[in-house]
Amino acid sequence: MRIAHVTATFPPYYAGTGLVCYHQAEGLARLGHQVAVFTAAGSSDEGFSPEGVQVHRLPALFRIGNAPFLPGLLNMRDMDVVHLHYPFIFGAEMIRVVSALRHVPYVLTHHNDLIGDGGRRYLFDAYTAVVAPLVFQGARKWLVVSLDHAASCRLAPLFRRRWADVVEIPNGVDTDLFRPDVDGGHVRRRWGIPERARVLLFVGALDRAHHFKGAGYLLRAFARLSDGNLWLMLVGDGDLRPSLEVLAEKLKVAPRVRFVGAVPHRDLPPFYAASDLVVLPSFPPESFGMVLIEAMACGRPVLAHDIPGVRTVVCNGEDGLLARPGDMDDLLEKMRALLDDPGRMRTMGIRGRAKVEERYAWPRVVLRLLEVYQEVAR
Repeated sequence: MRIAHVTATFPPYYAGTGLVCYHQAEGLARLGHQVAVFTAAGSSDEGFSPEGVQVHRLPALFRIGNAPFLPGLLNMRDMDVVHLHYPFIFGAEMIRVVSALRHVPYVLTHHNDLIGDGGRRYLFDAYTAVVAPLVFQGARKWLVVSLDHAASCRLAPLFRRRWADVVEIPNGVDTDLFRPDVDGGHVRRRWGIPERARVLLFVGALDRAHHFKGAGYLLRAFARLSDGNLWLMLVGDGDLRPSLEVLAEKLKVAPRVRFVGAVPHRDLPPFYAASDLVVLPSFPPESFGMVLIEAMACGRPVLAHDIPGVRTVVCNGEDGLLARPGDMDDLLEKMRALLDDPGRMRTMGIRGRAKVEERYAWPRVVLRLLEVYQEVAR
């Protein structure tokens, strides 16, 4: 099949949507399909193309945050199916037009809702009300990372109109790269973390587009823990990082907090290995949390918020714990319960790894995705 993936973000920019696109395209190419990715050009894109995939990095006429306007999308042709990774302001509308002009079917993956802060909130609300229904109407299938999130997100009324066309395709993880036997000792030494210290890990982009990940919330929770042997590593970068560094100083925890910055995806496993507990205190519109399955693949227990989508990934009490969103006391209670019971954390890590191998290994996910393409193409 000739398959096109269209995404607003793509590696080396670290974000879940782009990583999902990367691995889906790579997996389809390995199965012998002709795959192309259409995305925006960046300043440092060398060496970030999946093997066997043609990546078209198009110049943006302009952009608003992570929404580039790419006129080059209109030149797309000779495809059997187009896969749109949504939300993609400007790009989604372009694919609706391309589909009509070229008579090529498209499917879309709804990764999360558009929710902004400040003035962007009203722009996103207007876009969701007016444009999203037109884009969704043209898609043959609506892919979601979890049915739980689809049933409770802001676009749930839209999904319910064509629930038979909603297909759950979860995000995946490279189980050969992310595995429990990786050594994280050099990470601790590089960042000056004592060998016997216990480490909390946060992984996620630190920019406005991902403010819902809860990095600041985790910092405030960490400051309430009196354990001087507990450290916090934050892996990720973005325009929110300077304010978070100021917050760490203000909370008087900066000496035990490490802002690692952006880390290439392939280099992440040692950071998971260097941690004792991976925490993702995100709020909606978080729909899945790839960090969670990466941590599980590395045999690490996870602590996250009990929100739609995330609670599909984490089995509370089995491979991690879920805390009530916005209830910092509950988050801290569950954090202490895990850190004080190393045996329980090891057991959770083993269970998490087994679940990832069964449900979230990329080859399994890609085969399910291919079935959708073949149905649409027929």
